[in-house]
Amino acid sequence: MSHYTAQIQYTGEWWIGWMHEISGVNCQERTREELLESLQSALRDILEYDAQQAKRSGEDAFEVVDIAV
Repeated sequence: MSHYTAQIQYTGEWWIGWMHEISGVNCQERTREELLESLQSALRDILEYDAQQAKRSGEDAFEVVDIAV
């Protein structure tokens, strides 16, 4: 399981949030709980999409390795 950082804020009417590490993952919901669920779902979707795109573009000409930071 990987961990990512979300920045969330209540604006008085809506909860808004976005992921620090992955651009394009941002959401808006009425409750904090709904926002966290939406961010998690959107993050999963974009990570899956990016992985599929990487596989398609490589055509077996790449190696997948883990990098620790």
